[in-house]
Amino acid sequence: MSLDAILNQINNIIWGAPLLILISGVGLYFTLSLKGIQLSQLGRAFVYMFKPEKGKGQSGDISAFAALSTALAATIGTGNIVGVATAIHSGGPGALFWMWLIALFGMATKYAEGLLAIKYRTKDKAGFVAGGPMYYIELGMGKKWRWLAKAFAFFGVLVALLGVGTFPQVNGITASLESTFDVPIIFSAIILTLVVAVIILGGVKRISKIATIIVPFMAIGYVVASLCVILIHAEKVPAAITTIIHAAFNPQAALGGAFGFTVMQAIQYGVARGIFSNESGLGSAPIAAAAAQTKEPVRQGLISMTGTFLDTIIVCTMTGLVIVISGAWTTDVKGAVLTTTAFTQGLDSSFGAVIVTLALVFFAFTTILGWCYYGERCFVYLTKGKTQFLKFYRLLFIGLIATAPFLKLDTIWTIADILNGLMAFPNLIALLALRKVILAETKNFFSRLKKEK
Repeated sequence: MSLDAILNQINNIIWGAPLLILISGVGLYFTLSLKGIQLSQLGRAFVYMFKPEKGKGQSGDISAFAALSTALAATIGTGNIVGVATAIHSGGPGALFWMWLIALFGMATKYAEGLLAIKYRTKDKAGFVAGGPMYYIELGMGKKWRWLAKAFAFFGVLVALLGVGTFPQVNGITASLESTFDVPIIFSAIILTLVVAVIILGGVKRISKIATIIVPFMAIGYVVASLCVILIHAEKVPAAITTIIHAAFNPQAALGGAFGFTVMQAIQYGVARGIFSNESGLGSAPIAAAAAQTKEPVRQGLISMTGTFLDTIIVCTMTGLVIVISGAWTTDVKGAVLTTTAFTQGLDSSFGAVIVTLALVFFAFTTILGWCYYGERCFVYLTKGKTQFLKFYRLLFIGLIATAPFLKLDTIWTIADILNGLMAFPNLIALLALRKVILAETKNFFSRLKKEK
């Protein structure tokens, strides 16, 4: 049996019914128990994103907006371009519907993660704010659950080094630059490695500074380009949405160069790629949220949930609609090439390939930076705050970036999915275990808001 076959079997086991039920179940539970907070408080969340918190008592290393930008830098990546394309290629157009649904529930999950990140954060031996699932597991659930916190941190390091943080992002950058601009892979790999090395050696503040500059512009630029395609073919939008919804609940026969798709494939790939893209339930975003300068857990929770909205409901939807509207999904191409084909056909110009390539380069680049930070915080937790070992982690991270362009695409994505699933389990268990804390903090916050009016 080949390595790919073994990895696919492991992936199918991890992303089987138990994890799918756990992810959707946690999101559904918080959606119902918090009375649809992701919809009722979305406007307030966007206000908090840009409005500085009043009063004293805020601790943290960076602003709330910078923390969100760092999280978005890690979140908006190849998953928004390549991930959506592979989901549709492997699960059909219906996969996009399941990405929407898991994102809607995931916003409530992301809210809970952001709240707990502030509630249970602490400081490491170097004086930096430390938080995230490993800390709210240990401090919130008790020291007897430290093994679960260590499991999360261990898988977090692996995801950063071998999963979302490196291989898919670097491979996406180098492959796109080669196909669009004929840049040799070895050349782009060397340049990328050197640039990333300079930035990550500067720490979280340098990463957040880069993120706050790049993230807003890259996201807006990509959405505008996508809207151009959608508006040019506006008459096809209703049919595209109908196709997406119908395919989510009905098996699809083979069409053109595409394979036939089952409903289970649509669900599996839609949910898996959705989690890969927006990271709700994965436990990564609260690591960045913990560094925010705020004293209100609920406030940061609300800001955190906007990340999933922007990532999936906005950016991923743009990619998915362009792919379906253009008809590119019926061809036998996949990955970044599928998205490139869709934009090229949609704009009827080779400029479409340039747009996708530039977006992919910026998206993937900032994801690498964000995930380096996530893995670093997990590594610090495992080494009990001994920052002298950080140099080893950073050098290893940089070294793996240099090797990523030469690995097989399918293998890279399968490994990323496996590690994502393993990282999500401890975090989802913690969210359920600490549900009473989340509900109590939320009730207390909004009660105080009413009294202040």
